[in-house]
Amino acid sequence: MAKNRTIPFGYCMKNGEIITEPKEVYAVVAIFDEYLEGRSLSEIAKLMQTEKIRYNAVSDKWNKNMVKRIIENDKYLGNDTYPQLITEDIFKRANEKRVKKSTTINLISDDLQKIRNRTYCTECGHRLSRIGGNSKYEHWDCRNPDCYRLEYRLTDQMIIGAVLTVLNSAIANPSLLESGGEISAYAPTADIVRQQNEINRMTDSGHIDFDRVKAEIIRLAEMKYQCFSYNDSPQKTDKLKTLLSEHCSDQNHEQLDTLDIGLFKSCVSKIWISHFCVFEIEFINGVKIQNTTERVNKNEHSTECNDNSCKNPDCGKP
Repeated sequence: MAKNRTIPFGYCMKNGEIITEPKEVYAVVAIFDEYLEGRSLSEIAKLMQTEKIRYNAVSDKWNKNMVKRIIENDKYLGNDTYPQLITEDIFKRANEKRVKKSTTINLISDDLQKIRNRTYCTECGHRLSRIGGNSKYEHWDCRNPDCYRLEYRLTDQMIIGAVLTVLNSAIANPSLLESGGEISAYAPTADIVRQQNEINRMTDSGHIDFDRVKAEIIRLAEMKYQCFSYNDSPQKTDKLKTLLSEHCSDQNHEQLDTLDIGLFKSCVSKIWISHFCVFEIEFINGVKIQNTTERVNKNEHSTECNDNSCKNPDCGKP
């Protein structure tokens, strides 16, 4: 196994003094030049291996982290211990480029951030992670250590496409959004029944303690109030239908061509994604509409899933 260097690449120890190592100095200069010319860290690492330049005494293997450490090392500017290998201008330009590139890669749009905040793993309930920044190799995955990774590459467009398909299905068939249930419901408990019986016994008695009966009636009213449940799903369902229909009317078309992030935020509470390409879009009224989409990068564990069908698993409607 390769050991970490105790002296930075480009230098060596001779007679108790740190001096330059000519072949390594050539490599350091080449690394900065190639990076400023536009080569990636991985490409430079491959170049160093091709040139048969050893990073340390026991291995000629290079990786992008080794190259990155060299570019970041300000000892190459020179000080009382280390001779100067790189000019201040070259070092500054290379590291400005490194910082800018790193920041750019890690940034994602506000719209994607809002989608990420609502996207969860069906298997474990943890929010999915988006990896890759603005690069074309972005993918989503479950990073919960107690869960497991997705069996395929899940992209931004796959998620956006699934959401768009479900929204258009709801626009075409508003009955998919129906949640059912009453607005309010009352289910008395055994304690309430006992409390009512106690009040009846007290009022049937020949000697009524009015203050006590009044207190028990007030207590019964509190117990009944706590048993009332309010279901606002019907109102939210009406709101959803209005939002979707009004948006399409404003846009002068019957279906959505692109995902409007404002409409998405108003209508969708969560996106549930299973490890086998099943998407469930959960709306603000609690209804989930299921969509399946075609995966990319299939492997031996993959199942065919490319019919783009939508259904409401709660009501069984097609």
